Amino acid sequence: MDAVLHDLALHWPVYAAMPFVAALIGYVTKRVAIEMMFRPLDFVGIPPLLGWQGVVPKHGGRMAAVATELLTENLLDLREVLDRIDPVIITTELEQPLLRAVDHIAREVLAEHHPRLWEVMPTLAQEMLIKQVQASAPRLVREFLDDVRENLDEVLDVQHMTVQRLTRDRALLVRLIRETSRPEMAFIARMGIYFGFGLGVVQTVVWALTREPWVLPAFGGVIGLFTDWLAIKLIFVPREPVRVGRVIFQGKFQRRRAEVARQYGELIATEVLTVQNLLDAVLRGPRADRLAALVEQMVSSAVDTQMPLSWTVGGTRLREMKHAAARKALEQLPDTARYAEGYLTEAMDVAKVIEQRMLALTPLEFEGLLRPAFRQDEWKLIAVGGVIGFLVGELQVLLMLG
Repeated sequence: MDAVLHDLALHWPVYAAMPFVAALIGYVTKRVAIEMMFRPLDFVGIPPLLGWQGVVPKHGGRMAAVATELLTENLLDLREVLDRIDPVIITTELEQPLLRAVDHIAREVLAEHHPRLWEVMPTLAQEMLIKQVQASAPRLVREFLDDVRENLDEVLDVQHMTVQRLTRDRALLVRLIRETSRPEMAFIARMGIYFGFGLGVVQTVVWALTREPWVLPAFGGVIGLFTDWLAIKLIFVPREPVRVGRVIFQGKFQRRRAEVARQYGELIATEVLTVQNLLDAVLRGPRADRLAALVEQMVSSAVDTQMPLSWTVGGTRLREMKHAAARKALEQLPDTARYAEGYLTEAMDVAKVIEQRMLALTPLEFEGLLRPAFRQDEWKLIAVGGVIGFLVGELQVLLMLG
């Protein structure tokens, strides 16, 4: 014991620094693990084994599928969202751009497919014909909305759209997970400091008693491994609040349910399920041909109501005109819908719907929002913490014995 006290008095600055070095190991290993989850977006190194790609971007497809499954099965009924759109209001919002679009399409189609008829028609007759077609536009908008609602699964594959959006833009997937888990990441880093300091005190005592060179690297490795593992566990467990005396324990992610629900809802509404993204999925997705058929059927019905035109134009040419008008209507749809984007975003209120549904999830279902991001290659993240801790311990040995 006298030898221990003598060595302690002789090297007290080194002994005093050990817990702080251990705390630093705990913090650094956590920061490294966190960054390895998200960076780099692309593989860096010599493929396939020598190098690294962030866990989230590497498993982007699988994580996007998990996020989409949670979204479509638990958080959002798109049919319910579309039911929030008022046909009267949307028709009012689109009235002027719709009239301009109808005027442009009608003139262009008639001039292209029946130029002789269009040229000989008096200006007044041309205008009357255009006005007749325009008069049916509000009815067509209401019918279009009804048909889309009724045939939603046939014209829109929301799962395909969401997975494609998240996998195509890996930075978006990283941001979605990182933004909703930022406090948890900070918590992991802080826990590394606290746990590391506590283990560092034990490490200091063991070193003072043994002076064995293996003590420092062994404790460094244990600090890196254990603190990584424990910090990740404390994010999610316990799922339900557990009271111990006056203290209530619950996983940090579970405690932040209200805040996470709000953030996640806003991110999905502004980055994924936007009006433009939904419209793009309808027009260019795997089921776009069904929407085209729906629009052509509606345009055909509208043209058939113009009896003078039906009498004047032959059957074959009339079919060509209908097809051309439907194609041009689809081309005009994004620009026309842009005028109602503000109303559609407000009426659908995707963020609020997702937030309310998330608050109603069970703790296990709610955990599924973030847990897959940690579960993928989690052992690698923990192992890296152990390796870094071991190497820092070896450095300490060299300093102590040097």
